[in-house]
Formats: sequence, structure tokens, C-alpha cells
Amino acid sequence: MGQIEDRLASLGLELPPQVVVPPGIELPFAFVNVCGNRAIVSGHGPQGLDGKVAGPFGVVGDDVTIEQAYASARLVALSMLGSLQRELGTLDRISQWVKALGMVRCGADFGQHPAVINGFSDLILEVFGPDTGRHSRSAVGMSSLPFGMPVEIEAEVLL
Repeated sequence: MGQIEDRLASLGLELPPQVVVPPGIELPFAFVNVCGNRAIVSGHGPQGLDGKVAGPFGVVGDDVTIEQAYASARLVALSMLGSLQRELGTLDRISQWVKALGMVRCGADFGQHPAVINGFSDLILEVFGPDTGRHSRSAVGMSSLPFGMPVEIEAEVLL
């Protein structure tokens, strides 16, 4: 195991396996696309240790609390780290988190997008530290997301 994998273990965090999609769904794209010294990470949702998309499901601010959505964003970070580890072999290859785009399923009057996506950012900073984990970020609202997920995030890292 690498240093980042050791850090995850010391924090009691476990990476999920490759996502298990519902029957009849095809995902004809790469979860991680390595381009030279960059890895572009497709949108990920919250995932459980069984590989399935994890709840709660619904609209943040209505069906899902901000605290639950924050926890979902942390699960998204772990899902993304699992995909990166499978593609790269070790998370130690990541030299810098560059950018994240966080999408929150919410109503038109919802305004707490950053508080939700902080779940992702906080975990990345906790695992990678303030230098490697430092990233730019956007947090925006969406009227719907795949599979009823409350949060979806995509990112870019340098290798």
C-alpha cells in the first residue's frame, strides 16, 4: 500500500469497489481518463461498500438534509478515490488536486451548495493534506441527478 492508502486506513476509511449500476443501465465512458500528467475524473455519486449507489435519495433541502448531503459528498470522494486507485494503481501518483465541480440536486430556492460540497473538499484535504489536496471548486444546483442521487462530483488531478 502507498502512503495515501495508509492514511485512509489510519482514518478508518475504506474505498468501495467499482460501481454496480442498476440493471439495464450502460455507462459507455471511462470513470478516469488519464491524459499525459492529468487524470480527468467523470462525475461520481455516493457509493456504499457494496458498490451500489448509496442513499439517501432525493432533493437536498426537501427529502435530504444538508448534513445528509454533506455525508453523501464524503462518500462521493471515497468513490472517486476508489476509481482513481483502480486506474492508477496507487493514489500516491496524485501530485495535486486541481479542480472539482460539485452538483447538488435541489430546488430553485436552495442556497447551501457550498456547505454540501464541503463534504467532498474536507475529505480530500484530510486525506491529501493542504498542499496536494488544495483544489479549485464550483458548487452548483441541479434539478435532477442520475439515479435520484443528491450529489454528483467530477474532478481533475495532476499526476
